[in-house]
Amino acid sequence: MHSRNPQRPVRFAFTILIATATFAISTGWVVAQAPGVFDQFDKNSDGKVTPDELSNATAFARFDIDHDGAITPAEYQQVADSAPSTPTPDDTGKRSRVAQIEAIAKQFDADGDGKITREEAAGAAWFERVDANGDGVADVPEIQRVKAAAARSKRGGGAALPETAPPLSAEDLKKITSGPEVLKPGDAGIGRMIPDAKFTTLDGTARNLADMQGRKALVIAMTSATCPVSKRYLPSLAVLAKEFAAQHIGLLLVNPFVSETTDEIKAQLAAAGLRTDYVHDTDKKLAAALQARTTTEVFLLDTRRTLLYRGALDDQYGINYNLDAPRHPYLRDAIAAFLQSETPPVQATVAPGCELDLEDAPKTANTGVTYHRDVARILQQNCVQCHRDGGIAPFALDDIEEVTDRAKVIRRVVTEGTMPPWFAAPEKDAAASRWANDISLSARDKADLLAWIESKDRPLGDAAEAPAKRVYPEEWNIGQPDLIVPLSRAYDIKATGFMPYQLDVVETTLTEDRWVTAYEILPSARDVVHHVIVQVHEPGTAVRNVGEGAGGYWAVYVPGNGSCVYPPGFARKLPAGARISFQIHYTPSGEAKTERLRLGLVFAKTAPRYEVRTVGVANRRIAIPPGAAHHVETQTQRVPFDMPVTSFMAHMHMRGKAFRYEVTHPDGKTETLLDIPRYDFNWQMRYDLKQPKLLPRGSTVKVTAVYDNSSANRANPDPTRLVKWGPQTVDEMMIGYLEYFTPVSGSVSAN
Repeated sequence: MHSRNPQRPVRFAFTILIATATFAISTGWVVAQAPGVFDQFDKNSDGKVTPDELSNATAFARFDIDHDGAITPAEYQQVADSAPSTPTPDDTGKRSRVAQIEAIAKQFDADGDGKITREEAAGAAWFERVDANGDGVADVPEIQRVKAAAARSKRGGGAALPETAPPLSAEDLKKITSGPEVLKPGDAGIGRMIPDAKFTTLDGTARNLADMQGRKALVIAMTSATCPVSKRYLPSLAVLAKEFAAQHIGLLLVNPFVSETTDEIKAQLAAAGLRTDYVHDTDKKLAAALQARTTTEVFLLDTRRTLLYRGALDDQYGINYNLDAPRHPYLRDAIAAFLQSETPPVQATVAPGCELDLEDAPKTANTGVTYHRDVARILQQNCVQCHRDGGIAPFALDDIEEVTDRAKVIRRVVTEGTMPPWFAAPEKDAAASRWANDISLSARDKADLLAWIESKDRPLGDAAEAPAKRVYPEEWNIGQPDLIVPLSRAYDIKATGFMPYQLDVVETTLTEDRWVTAYEILPSARDVVHHVIVQVHEPGTAVRNVGEGAGGYWAVYVPGNGSCVYPPGFARKLPAGARISFQIHYTPSGEAKTERLRLGLVFAKTAPRYEVRTVGVANRRIAIPPGAAHHVETQTQRVPFDMPVTSFMAHMHMRGKAFRYEVTHPDGKTETLLDIPRYDFNWQMRYDLKQPKLLPRGSTVKVTAVYDNSSANRANPDPTRLVKWGPQTVDEMMIGYLEYFTPVSGSVSAN
């Protein structure tokens, strides 16, 4: 039977092709086969398309090959692959989607002028997506844009998610991520003052921890003459002892085992060639002061006995493993950071070794909380990075007058949980947090801080117990970049009112591909920059304002989160000849200013093993009714390959209320990946996992956003308005970003 409209048989195929290409632009999840495009029609996500989901009877009959009343992904793929086109195989042996789009477009271009009007498209749903400027005509540049997106989706470039990736099994992931567990710094006592303790070294010298004359810092290493892991670490400690001496850093070994003899200890030290201060801590006073946990744990203290790092020396040895060389030299990294007046990249880990039992150790006397010993350290560890002169916060908290003036403000924001900013739902087991960058206060820090604020006299304590003043980098937190990319021009920021988003494009002029191991976005006026989305565009691709990086981003800046340093072996690709676009949200601060931010990049010295990418699960069809206090929108997307996810970042605007990521595994089991019960537009945090989460191929990722468009939302620009997707803060968005990595194939210059 012939259709009355000769274009109708190909309209559904063209819709799929356009969806394939424009889905790349709108979400970055580009899949040539059934996952992705098929899901747009499978509205109830039951794995099939039924007549109520595809009302076009002619198209339905064409795709329902077995005529059973349902279209399966396999049926869809078979018909889509055979859509009318010029048979041009691409480099994978499949039919070129670009050629398909060209051939089908000709069938809609009735007058042959190279354009498709709304009338020629006969109201097809895909037309609005192609007609980017809304003038009623899909012209040559707009069709070219779709073809370019289809070409990018074929090769998996940019932010697009390729349909396949080099295999990465759970065992591979385990090898990549094996090693000591990273701990939340506050829970491990980082930033606190270690009590002074007297001791006698193995050679009979009486000492105490407070005595660090001539030393920049002190490393205390727990050890044992019999624990197998401790014994394996002795040669490493012998090497470090020499390094530390040259750096004016002390090394003290502490052995808390009564059962081990002085003779066997001395014999062991002589065999290892280890010469340093050694304490046979038989009364366990030192171990108790440190609250040591295992026989391999190391501690880094500054001259004020502030704990800067505790945990494993490195990841070379464990209870059940030995590596040829460490991959993560935790202690060395912590010392290097300390000497540069920086925060260690990892501040606390579990230390594999023989567990210590300190039940019979002397108890440290409980004394009242004081400002100098306790509160100043809690604030320095958790708040002063932002709340200092030159920081991004509106006031400083690094002296007693400033803290006293704002004591009630501190009490309010700490009690309600808005400071320090961390909005992931608490873990059921607080000691087993999944997050590597959890900056929420530990239970002890929160209790001590509030106890001091609420006390009648707010005792100062001994000024000699105050922490050393921190020195912060004058400019770049990532060190001096290898390449600095400024905006193409400076922007004038008015004193008050509203500013639309700015899109700035910069040429890199790179002549070869580079790998980037660290980036930092550095505003020249921090108080007017709300957030920045950075995209990298390969040569020949169009640069458009795609809306908050709906398809993913290459780099991102939000207050307190403007830099990223990747682990060894991981990097982002910066192609030769690429252009970099900056989408900037400026917010007037009450004073007219001129702003020109910069992007700093550090290049890898050797090619990485894994490429880092970011994609976004976006719902552009959101519609939030006027006055709705709890409006829910969702978006689902199937995972086309085994994807190791490393972090998440949710994005909404002023009406955003809550956000959740979930995954349904191929076996039907569903789990929550991230729950943000109280979303805050002002703090769009990145949530970094301690260990990558492997999402198996065939899983379904679901993001759920909740919006408050009522008058009770004090930040709501207009509760009387039906709110849809739009680029400005008065509009709304719904994007769930996921960062993941894939094994690198081929070579890219690192020099």
